Amino acid sequence: MQALILDFGGVISRTMFETHPMTEAALGLPAGTLRWQGPFDPAADPLWRDVLAEKLTERDYWWYRTQEVAKLVGADWTEMSDFVRAARGTAPEATIRPEALAAIARVKAAGRKLAVLSNELDLFYGETFRERLAVLDDFDAIVDATHTGILKPDPLAYELCCAALGVVPGNCVFLDDQPRNLRGAEAAGMTAVPFDVRAPDASFAAALRALGLHEGARA
Repeated sequence: MQALILDFGGVISRTMFETHPMTEAALGLPAGTLRWQGPFDPAADPLWRDVLAEKLTERDYWWYRTQEVAKLVGADWTEMSDFVRAARGTAPEATIRPEALAAIARVKAAGRKLAVLSNELDLFYGETFRERLAVLDDFDAIVDATHTGILKPDPLAYELCCAALGVVPGNCVFLDDQPRNLRGAEAAGMTAVPFDVRAPDASFAAALRALGLHEGARA
């Protein structure tokens, strides 16, 4: 295995569900205002259940939440990135998973390649957001459907990422939290590892094992 390909939101960055306290503090909302929990409590989040059932895209889900929160704070947000910048703009590094940083360092030390394959990195976060994240400097390629227009699980999305890295799909491990994107990666010939946002450490450990970089293995 030559490369690890990661989704960004949820995998490298903590989800907006996990950072409700940060969001509430940044927006001046009372603690506990934001109750939707997505994968952490699907039973209480009908919209997220629609995402899981593939009746609603993630983009549509977050557009709905953006408009919902905008009404709460009296904002005129026209993009998801407006919401994210307001919620996270003062401390973007605080949203990065420490488990992701450790895994990325392990992969780099082993001389393997790294890529981000995202459907909406700049769409959700804004182009200036990624410039403030030092961790992204460690990646050999960032392929973002915000600019390519090719969304996972379209086979071409995975092809574009492999081409950017100069590797074949069969030599790639792909980590994502959405089942349909994992199915797309498998169909493209990659080794797909599901990312569980409730167990990030175990998920990254599984990806490292798939790369042959289990604990104690030589680089």
